[in-house]
Formats: sequence, C-alpha cells, structure tokens
Amino acid sequence: MKCVFAIGLLLIVTGGCGRHIFHSPALETALVQAGANRAELESVLDHYRDRDDELKLRAARFLIENMEGHSYVTFALYDSAGAEVDLDVLAHPDYDALIAAVDSIEAQRGELDYERRLIRPDLATMTADLLIENIDLAFRAWREMPWARHLSFEDFCAYVLPYRGSNEPLESWRGHFLQRYADLPTNLEDPTDPIAAARAINQDLKSWFGFDPRFYLHPTDQGLCEMRSTRLGRCEDMTNITIYAMRAMGLAVTSDYTPFWANAGNNHAWNAILDKDGRAVIFMGCEADPGQYRLHNRLAKAYRKTYAQQPDNLVFRVPEGEKVPPWLRGKNYIDVTPDYQEVRDVVLAVDPPPPDSIHFAYLCVFNSGNWEAVHWGQIVGRSVTFTDMGLEIAYLPAYYMDDEFVPLGPAFVLEADGTIRPLTADPARPIMLQLRASTRSETVSDTDGIRKVELAPGMSYELHYWRDEWVALGRAVAGTDPIEFSAVPSGGLYWMVAEESRKDERIFTYEEDRQIWW
Repeated sequence: MKCVFAIGLLLIVTGGCGRHIFHSPALETALVQAGANRAELESVLDHYRDRDDELKLRAARFLIENMEGHSYVTFALYDSAGAEVDLDVLAHPDYDALIAAVDSIEAQRGELDYERRLIRPDLATMTADLLIENIDLAFRAWREMPWARHLSFEDFCAYVLPYRGSNEPLESWRGHFLQRYADLPTNLEDPTDPIAAARAINQDLKSWFGFDPRFYLHPTDQGLCEMRSTRLGRCEDMTNITIYAMRAMGLAVTSDYTPFWANAGNNHAWNAILDKDGRAVIFMGCEADPGQYRLHNRLAKAYRKTYAQQPDNLVFRVPEGEKVPPWLRGKNYIDVTPDYQEVRDVVLAVDPPPPDSIHFAYLCVFNSGNWEAVHWGQIVGRSVTFTDMGLEIAYLPAYYMDDEFVPLGPAFVLEADGTIRPLTADPARPIMLQLRASTRSETVSDTDGIRKVELAPGMSYELHYWRDEWVALGRAVAGTDPIEFSAVPSGGLYWMVAEESRKDERIFTYEEDRQIWW
C-alpha cells in the first residue's frame, strides 16, 4: 500500500520499496549547491517529516530554498603590495587615533584597502542541529508570545524565522534572548502590543551595547559572541543584535538601509518592526525606540533586507556578461523608498544609444568623493525609467562599463515638484564665486547676520566643476574672508576640496550668491 502526502511543492512518497523525496526545483537546486553538506539539510527535512509537522517542514523548506547567497564573510586589510595589514580597531583609544594610525601605515606601505578574505556559504556550513534549533525556537516564540499571535505565516517567515541579519558568523542566539527576556510578557501593560515589547527590549540593549565609529574599520560583521564581548559596533552590528533579541521573542523585525546617503558621505542601516496593523515602524536598535527615531540625512533610496530572494531584482534580469555595480548584485532586498518620503519616477532620454552590450543604466548620488549608484533602470528604446526616486537631490545618470560609471547625460537636480533641472556648466557665461565653506556646515552667522567663513585659514582649496568629469578650475588659500574664484562656468555643479582631504566635502550649486548644498 502506498500513501502520498502533498506538502506545498514538496512531495513525499513512502512505500514498501523504500522512501523517496521529490523536491521542488528550487529546493533541489539548493541541495545540489550544498554539495557535501546536503545530508545535513536533508536531515532537517526528514526531522519534520518524521514528526508530521507540516508547518515546520514548510518553514525549513523556505529557509533552505532561499539559503543560496547567505554566508559568513570576513574582510582583511591589505597594502598596495597585497600584503595583509594587522589592524585591531580597539587597540586605539578613539576614532581619530585610529585614523592617525591608518595614515601612518599608509605613509609607509601605500594605500590600504579592505578585501574579502573568506566566504563561508550557509549551504555548505549550516548544521542540522543549528537549523532545527532556530526553527523550533522561532515557532515557540510565535506561538507563545502574546504580541506575535497576529502574525501570518508569511510575515513569520519573512521577519521572525530567519537565522541571520547580514554576513555575520552562524551562531545560536535565540535561546540566550528567550531566557534573558522570559519575564517580559508579564511586565507589559499591554502584552499584545509588539511596539511596547520592542521598546522594552531596546531599553535593555541600549544599556549594554552601543555605537563606536572605530568599527567602520572593522567591516567583518560581528556575531553575538563577539558583540557580547566588545559591547560596541557600527550600525550594521547594532541592527543585527536588535534582530537577534527581537526575533527571538517573536517580534517581526528586520533592517532597512540606504546604500549611500544622498547629501552626505557613507551609508546607514536601521531597524523596522511591523506593528499590529502590519505597518513598518522604524527605529535604531541600541539607540532610539520605535516612534522616536528619524533619519538625519537625505535618502535617494531606501531598501529592506529580506531573507528570501527577490526575483524582480536586477541580478535576475541582467544578461550574462553585463557587469553590475557591486551592491546591486544582491538578491535579497526590496525597495521601500515610498514608505519614507514622497517620490517620483525619473524618465530620461538615452541619446546617443549605449553599446549593444549595455541594457541597464543607473542613477548615482555623490558620496565620499565618488558617484555611487543607488538605483537602476532598464533601457527601453531610447529611454530609461528610474522608479520611486527621492526628491530635492542631485543625481548623475550613468552606464556601468569596465567597473566604472560613465555619464549618459548631465547631472541634474530632481526638484521638490518632480521636475528635472539639468546642471550644465556654461563657460560662455562666466561668473564669480565667493565661497565660505567646502561642505554643508555653512549655517553660522555672526551677531550682524553675516554668514561666517567655515574654511581653515592657510588651507589650500581646489575648485572643480562637473562636465562628464571633475574639471579643476584652480586653487586658493583660505584666509578670514570668503575665497573668490573668477571666470567660473555658470549654472554648473561644483566641488571644492581641501588639500590632502579624504574627499568628504559636499557638492553645491551657486544660486543668488549662495552655496546650495547637495
């Protein structure tokens, strides 16, 4: 006698001739990629099948089907000769001392750069015991915590079940936080409110873990064991430990991020939690509670990390052989920019047409001295559309060729009303610029209402304007008065850089005798 049970796309057949498992294509692909570790993952499926636990079996299948691409990644610092540099960020008392140490090393060994040293794919390293523990404890929290019972299975899989936050080492963390917050349901006035539970947990996290800029130079994401030791980290670490603590308690938490700020250097990640109505409420784990957090810089795009692969992402669309900017190769993120601000689609003409090998274009923002892509669009005919772009931001449209961005048109400002204002420098109409600052700190006035000069006296500054590249216009040494540059092409986008700076200065336009920062 043969019995056939259909569980989603997974068919399990048992009979007198032995047991055979017919997997969905996605599951079979993941198991093949697991190689020698396939038996570990199959034992997880066997575990829940033998217990006739259909829902946990579906959860296990979800995790394994989407496991490809998730990994523990370590980074190392290398000098210009390719030799590894040993740098312990906590051996220096503060960030300034750390940067001074890096400058000293670079003076002796050339430019330093971080590169990936080791990638340990989860498919090849995940153990059955760790995955089963993760699933069982996630279900325990979902079923037992009063603030989690309203979550659908889909929300549970997306925001509670995943076992990692980014590229940190695989570790067991649910049991630690379940024990730490065992009394939380009885200590809340409304134990069905996930926001109240998140605030209580975040208050505890803030008491022992915090931000430290030295960890900007520690790009390997910390796991729980390391974070419990250092008690410090960068924003990625803060969001991860918050994910651990809150997912362990059945709270639907993830991390949102911007790959590059639009009006400042660097990037940022923060947390988001689903409330009772399924709306995402942002906060900063270990720093600011849900409902009490705001972003301090301007977003061109905001994205949400997902454990599941997203088939609409660029990496699934780009033809083989066409290169993609590094972070846009990701399979596990969704665009949530409209959740944060008013947006507009940007439609641009593509003229002349790109080479036959180029099918996609990018919108870039200026960040730490470089144009960096924040979104992509597929070229259709002679135009390209970039969806849901942030307003009041300077952008550069570009192709990605030979690992570099090549402008496909002039830089422009996307105005508050959604109109596009090209920034095309006009040498035929020269103007004089009186410049008081090199970055957007020009907000101070003296008692007479006169804007102060925010430049370092004696420092040499070089002015550039954008014309498919940065074109140098000349240098001037700052004093107590504004720096003046004459014969400057009008209507352009400008950038004034201090000698030997780290290129943190901001770009600006010059309007009504003032620098307008972008």
